Amino acid sequence: MKVSVEREIGGRKLTLTSGEWAKQASGSVVVQFGETVVFVAAQSGPGREGIDFFPLTVDYRERSAAAGKFPGGFLKREGRPTLKEILTARLTDRPIRPLFPEGYHDEVQVMANVLACDGENDPDVLSIIGASAALSLAPNIPFRGPLSGIRVGMINEQFVLMPRQKELQTSALDLVLAGTSPSVLMIEGFGDQLPEEQMLEALMYGHRAVQQICELQEELVRKAGIPAKTFADPPANPLVSLLRNEAYGQFREAKTTRGKHERAEAVSAVKERWKERLFPAGAETTADGATLAQFDSAMHDLEYRIVRDLALEGSRPDGRQTTDLRPVSCHVGVLPRVHGSATFTRGETQSLVTVTLGTVRDEQRVDGLFEEYAKRFMLDYYFPPYSVGECRPIRGPGRREMGHGALAERSLERVLPQAEKFPYTIRVISDILESNGSSSMASVCGGTLALMDAGVPIKQPVAGISIGLVKEPDRHVLLTDIIGDEDHFGDMDFKIAGTGKGVTGIQLDLKIDGINEEIIRGTLAQAKAARLELLRSMLTAIARPKKDISAFAPRLVRTKIDPAKIGLLIGPGGKTIRQIQEETKTTVDVTDDGTVTISGPNQPGVDDALARVEALTEEIKVGKIYNGVVSSVKDFGAFIEIVPGKDGLCHISELSDGYVKSVTDVCKEGDRMQVKVIAVDDQNRVKLSRKAVLAEMAGKGEAGSNA
Repeated sequence: MKVSVEREIGGRKLTLTSGEWAKQASGSVVVQFGETVVFVAAQSGPGREGIDFFPLTVDYRERSAAAGKFPGGFLKREGRPTLKEILTARLTDRPIRPLFPEGYHDEVQVMANVLACDGENDPDVLSIIGASAALSLAPNIPFRGPLSGIRVGMINEQFVLMPRQKELQTSALDLVLAGTSPSVLMIEGFGDQLPEEQMLEALMYGHRAVQQICELQEELVRKAGIPAKTFADPPANPLVSLLRNEAYGQFREAKTTRGKHERAEAVSAVKERWKERLFPAGAETTADGATLAQFDSAMHDLEYRIVRDLALEGSRPDGRQTTDLRPVSCHVGVLPRVHGSATFTRGETQSLVTVTLGTVRDEQRVDGLFEEYAKRFMLDYYFPPYSVGECRPIRGPGRREMGHGALAERSLERVLPQAEKFPYTIRVISDILESNGSSSMASVCGGTLALMDAGVPIKQPVAGISIGLVKEPDRHVLLTDIIGDEDHFGDMDFKIAGTGKGVTGIQLDLKIDGINEEIIRGTLAQAKAARLELLRSMLTAIARPKKDISAFAPRLVRTKIDPAKIGLLIGPGGKTIRQIQEETKTTVDVTDDGTVTISGPNQPGVDDALARVEALTEEIKVGKIYNGVVSSVKDFGAFIEIVPGKDGLCHISELSDGYVKSVTDVCKEGDRMQVKVIAVDDQNRVKLSRKAVLAEMAGKGEAGSNA
């Protein structure tokens, strides 16, 4: 049976429809906002035997046909997912994952397909809404929703729900959040150094819209007649209470060993001792019938309990207090030849960052459902296995690496100079050399240092920190600068990047079913204090961007010409622009709006090319003296090229201050001479005078002799 519900959100109609398409799926829904349509299907299957995790897969795909386009390139069928598709799949996965019950291990797959895109409304948020609705409509999936997603912008100091693509280009904020009616579950946002209080207001503003969309989903589920869902908790593990009672002290002592690897070895030794005690001589079950799988699960439960107890008591596995940062070390200029480099180390997390400066030809062209655009700033994040002491094959960047790179990139993007001031294409690479928590925020800190080392005039330095949470029914504690164990056994990973003025990037991931305004407010305050402390440490390594870029970076300048003169600059068959490039050893690029970018290996060549371009395209001004070249000689005068491609006539009577019998008595083709523009007629014909220049020079000479 087809059911449909709708509500106005942000001045446009949001519609959810189910019961018409994909009836064999566990649950499916069509989400429409404006004329953007996303179809989402949720499917469950039997769990794989022996697994101890929840196998949830989320896929999001955009077809070019949704925007009435063909895929670019030789192949006309979409292939591997794009970066945008991967980031949106992560954006959808992160809020729905905490809303499945503990112990549910059946296979679940959520697939979102963009069927239509109006070029105004981004389908990414609709994927979150659709995933929740499809899971809520699946009677056999114990999803504890609904939840909803929303986008918030800020234009002219006013918050805007679901801003259109053109509005986002001038918005001081691009914030996506997801949550249930009572709580916030996921945040991903980027702003122009927004103060913490303003960011909190934006979150609460968006959450009110989230509540409305959750109510809309509840109405859809009621209309579809989906019964209340139940899930039977798995049987109790008999080893949990045994190990908590008898192994807690030993395990806690091991868990407070200093050093990541030393701590892991101490914990492993305790586990082995208890394994030998409970399963002597390689037995597969205990005397009470408990299995090795139950032993591993009980040990994990004990480790979980100890890490959380330490946090709640105000201590931590590495001995820090709740608001303490790990030791920080910063260095710049660590590599030769590269255009900028830095290392940033915080505890046992270390990032090596390099910067490469390029020209307009190095920009990345990005194609998708919306208009193609050029990307002049890129940050690539690499997480090799040796950074955590492991061996594994390298199969290219994974979803996590792409997500972390995008977070660091957009956190730094807001402080970059405008292209008019610094026209370089910029690529940042963050190689994680070692990791024990929050390597994406280390990439933000290292990226700032490397950009300043490269001479990029950023508006403000940016630092990033991750705040964790341990939340019990009666109390909670926030943890600054979490390590790997605190991320794994804690309830939250809340990353916040920003300057001394405000927030540039924010990302929240939860393992629980949401947090309230009190926790968000406390997190923002604690992160700000840590961020300011980090910035003080970073600025001891380099206080401000270098004044000059690397000697190995290309030299680059940009100017603007009248678009009507682009043809003059290019010349017939490209002759003029090619001649400038060959003679100055530079590259000259011009866009349709008249922006000319000149790049080359040395500054004199670039300056020479710039002077030629400006001379060629400038307006001929009456009264200005030009150093021209005689292009042809006639009986009545000489034609002189005063700028490339532009001649003027110097009549025979204007060639000298005396009588001239023949033009050839004064000049011949190829001669250089200074001439003054004395008139430009209605047909843009230029009249020149050498006599006026001679008179002016004589006047200056006489004035000099009188002095």
